[in-house]
Amino acid sequence: MGSYSIASNDNEQVNNKQIIFCDYISGFPKETDFVLKTSTIRLKLPRGSNGVLVKNLYLSCDAYMRFRMTKGGNSVVSAFKPGSPMVGYGVARVLDSGSQEMKKGDVVWGFTGWEEYSFITDTKSLVTIKYTDVPLSYYAGILGKAGMTAYAGFHEICSPKKGEYVFVSAAAGAVGQLVGQFAMLMGCYVVGCAGSNEKVHLLKNKLMFHEAFNYNEEHNLDAALKRYFPKGIDIYFENVGGEMIDAVLLNMRRNGRIAMCGAISQYNLDQPYGVKNLSCIISKSIRMEGFVVFIMIINCSPIHTRREDCVHGRCCGGT
Repeated sequence: MGSYSIASNDNEQVNNKQIIFCDYISGFPKETDFVLKTSTIRLKLPRGSNGVLVKNLYLSCDAYMRFRMTKGGNSVVSAFKPGSPMVGYGVARVLDSGSQEMKKGDVVWGFTGWEEYSFITDTKSLVTIKYTDVPLSYYAGILGKAGMTAYAGFHEICSPKKGEYVFVSAAAGAVGQLVGQFAMLMGCYVVGCAGSNEKVHLLKNKLMFHEAFNYNEEHNLDAALKRYFPKGIDIYFENVGGEMIDAVLLNMRRNGRIAMCGAISQYNLDQPYGVKNLSCIISKSIRMEGFVVFIMIINCSPIHTRREDCVHGRCCGGT
């Protein structure tokens, strides 16, 4: 993660609105766990700095950030620091740079502060934006972290083939809806689930999933999946966890693949759900793999380039 701080006071300071993380959270986050504060910042890097000073343009709010609101974080992401600005993916313009990879005027996406201006000392997560002929807000979504997560998880982890049966949970979310689009472009049969009828309508009538269902209206998830996948599931893109992954394991086909992207149903629980059907992984020769997208972004530039070129072409009307 990057390191974010406020520069020293002098006559060139400007106001800097910030969203401050108040303290570690147990259970579901509340509005009172955050506060809007106005500080000041000097729009010039300290002498000798290798970092960048940026003006933040767009910010992304993502499910993984819940981990960072718990003391200790987890093995991949560190916890937010109480009393400091929130940190997440965003799009920003470089105002001053001590980095050899970025220059003043560049537009970048990556980890930045939830504030108007950020001084970023660790620039490894920042990617200079290649295409500026699309709205920059796309880099807070389909051309940014959400798009990279969907593309890498589906294409690199699941190795899809035309005609395969694909199930996406939390399919109306930023990542899930893109996975569904990638799967349909591959010629797969795609079913998504979501938590409301409004989201199901979105999936079926705007995003054109072949089928979708509201998991809150299903009393038996195993039976629901058998109804939508009578021949079984080849690929499951996991965003939910808990009882959903248990039901999916019972309905996977032999040599199926599961991309473990998230488990949103578990993030706010003190006692996580214990999965019962793991033996299906053995009996059905299922490959289940987790992945961390910001490690891929830093370490796997070929994946990032392939994804960016593919998605940009689609955004600009290509085939």
